[in-house]
Amino acid sequence: MRLRVGGLASAFVLLSCAACSEPQPRWYRGNLHTHTLWSDGDQFPEVVLQWYQDQGYDFVSISDHNLLATGERWLPMVGPAQESALAEYQRGFGGDWVETRRDSAGGTEVRLKTYDEYARRLGASGFLVIQSEEITDRFDTRPLHLIGTNVAELVPPQGGASVREVLQRNIDAVRSQRQRTGRPMFAHVNHPNFGWAVTVEDLIALQDGQFFEVYNAHPIVHSEGDSVRPSVDRLWDILLAVRLSAGNSMMYGVAVDDSHNYGRYEPRAGGPYDSGPALPGRGWVMVRSGQLSADSIIAAMERGDFYFSSGVSLDAVAATAESLTVRIKAEPGVSYTTQFVGTRRGYDTTTSAVPDMDHLPVSRRYSNDIGVVLAEVAGPIATYRFAGDELYVRARVRSTKTRINPIVAGEVERAWTQPVRPGGAH
Repeated sequence: MRLRVGGLASAFVLLSCAACSEPQPRWYRGNLHTHTLWSDGDQFPEVVLQWYQDQGYDFVSISDHNLLATGERWLPMVGPAQESALAEYQRGFGGDWVETRRDSAGGTEVRLKTYDEYARRLGASGFLVIQSEEITDRFDTRPLHLIGTNVAELVPPQGGASVREVLQRNIDAVRSQRQRTGRPMFAHVNHPNFGWAVTVEDLIALQDGQFFEVYNAHPIVHSEGDSVRPSVDRLWDILLAVRLSAGNSMMYGVAVDDSHNYGRYEPRAGGPYDSGPALPGRGWVMVRSGQLSADSIIAAMERGDFYFSSGVSLDAVAATAESLTVRIKAEPGVSYTTQFVGTRRGYDTTTSAVPDMDHLPVSRRYSNDIGVVLAEVAGPIATYRFAGDELYVRARVRSTKTRINPIVAGEVERAWTQPVRPGGAH
């Protein structure tokens, strides 16, 4: 059964004029960070996309490393894992679709279908496949990755003389392609705590950086931080407070799978998923859009008309001039708590340096005035009334339902809304 979330009652109250000419908006579920055998995923694109479609997703970005799925490419099937992948590919897409040949040593090679081919086949049923790229760069030993969503052409890693310069140059390259081609696209910064590569000061400094991954479901990216380095959720509050108090733009958060492994995604009898692989179905965005197209999805996200989730579904997120309200699509037997998180104007701006760890810079330590829980509400409907002195307010929903495919033991299902300013503006 396909999951459909929301309906006519699912509404952001304030819409930009760009949304007014679109059809009646609804929620669309999507994953923006997905890998296949074109790079370091372990399954064919069609099998990956079919899995997401079967699980109720409406759109998926295929974002392999430093490449677009174009041209002719034959992949040798070496070892049990690839042989198993081929067998599943043939079961789901047999007949004339799967193309194989023998190499000079008698082994099997399979032609990887291009984006145009697999997007056309999977899109025939109303499923949207977005061409994207994980721009995979680095500075010194630090991995620096960004997703270019809906790119028209390959964006080579731009490099640079610092973490900030590498990130900025890659964001600028995507923006330049957008301006040159007229095609809507954006870059988002991936897993900032991966390899402890990116500090909050690096994110604060970005120009035209509108999105970054707050929840990345890969098990090795340290989204929860550690005893010295802040979680990515905490990074979000810090960069919002500093950027907005300086009059700079909002920065929105996303959740993604960063999926690479597709052979162990079925629940085991009597136990959860194996948390070790980078599995699908752990983190996603819910975008409120007038239609299921890349242009419309991107426009909605740039308005901030979306939330992200690791399991909790929302019926409505409504921002008015006076309040922010969240209505949860409650499940029987599950309890929900919504925390409204924000930072007030005039917060303590004092910071202190933190010594480098393992020869890597660490984010400075910021005041506890940043990212305060302004209110906590139990139940399926939660409202926060603005005092008027908040720089921003966002909602963080936590359920009592344990995930069947956790990244860490005991993880429960959650959801996060985008920050809004008093007055209901994103």
